Amino acid sequence: MDFTEPDHLRQLRDTLERFVENEMPRAAAARWDRENHFPRDVFAKLAELGVLGLTVPEAYGGAGRDILATMVVIEELSRRSLAVAVPYIMGACYAGMNLVECATEAQRAALLPRVVEGSLLFAYGWTEPNAGADLASVTTRAMRRGDTVRINGAKRFCSGASIADFIYALVRSGPEGARHKNLSLVLVPPTAPGVTITQIDGMGMKGAATTDVLFDDVDVPFENVVGGEPGWNNGWSMIVGSGLDVEKLEVAAMAIGIARAALEDAWAYAYDRRQFGKRIAEFQSIQHKLADMKTQLHAARLVLYHAAWLANERKPCAVETSMAKLLATEVARTLALESQTILGAYGYVKDFDVERYVRDALLLPIIGGSSAVQRNNIFKLSGPSVA
Repeated sequence: MDFTEPDHLRQLRDTLERFVENEMPRAAAARWDRENHFPRDVFAKLAELGVLGLTVPEAYGGAGRDILATMVVIEELSRRSLAVAVPYIMGACYAGMNLVECATEAQRAALLPRVVEGSLLFAYGWTEPNAGADLASVTTRAMRRGDTVRINGAKRFCSGASIADFIYALVRSGPEGARHKNLSLVLVPPTAPGVTITQIDGMGMKGAATTDVLFDDVDVPFENVVGGEPGWNNGWSMIVGSGLDVEKLEVAAMAIGIARAALEDAWAYAYDRRQFGKRIAEFQSIQHKLADMKTQLHAARLVLYHAAWLANERKPCAVETSMAKLLATEVARTLALESQTILGAYGYVKDFDVERYVRDALLLPIIGGSSAVQRNNIFKLSGPSVA
């Protein structure tokens, strides 16, 4: 049993750390957060590193499927800014992984090279005003008319729709009573006639703003149905496969990145801040907080990368990915709030990054399947055995 990070992952992490320091300085990250801005120029430079191809086979110009390496990229980017980390997920994971797993060969050949070059982002159009965890209850309707599909309905919390190239929309394409056998996934351009995007002003995750999306008689060619003819009314099997497991890991990796940043800033502040004639790191109460934070982070990282290894090896991992998502996001929230406590009033003001970590971390136990959903998964999928 070897927990040493392989050389290629260590080298990738070193490359990403340099990239973050050079291309994503703290002042820029604060500005992107303040302006809710997606820095496309920085994203283009990120694509030049080849990391968008970590989910794409070599036949389409990628580096080959490497879930562990993908998690490293998400973690390192999230340590500085979700304004770059989330678009990376929208490209490498939402677009890359789903196209590889679910698309037709023609769709893969046309779109996967764009993923690698960083010019293709998907936004998930799954959630609706009355369909969150219960995705099979979506009411957005798709009607087939020969070679065209007409879509009507509404999506909520469609993060990144305004910067995406396609909305990866889950739609009801068959009879209402045929639950799980009446769903399809359709690629909808945000610029298509009849698409209206309204930004939702959330607390955090700036740069890939979440939105409401309205589809009003939106026509797209049938070739935009993911998986083509076999994919029509077969969308449920596409969203409950390995892609859903990896989505949980994506959020967990974001959480680890934010938790690392929170711990690093709190640790540095404890050695810099002086009160009562000494550094606050010399107070046992602060030492214990930092020790607990470091321990929780270490445990969450181990769970994440173990689950990522299982996913990479295509081993059963539904329970492990749920545990990773649950633990990592809860730890991120705890560490962000503890960091804010250590910084005191400075942790509350926008001049310090900790304030942003708190806002971002509060979202993570909600998205990608809430903590309650993950606990349900862990219990139900584990069966009667506790081990």
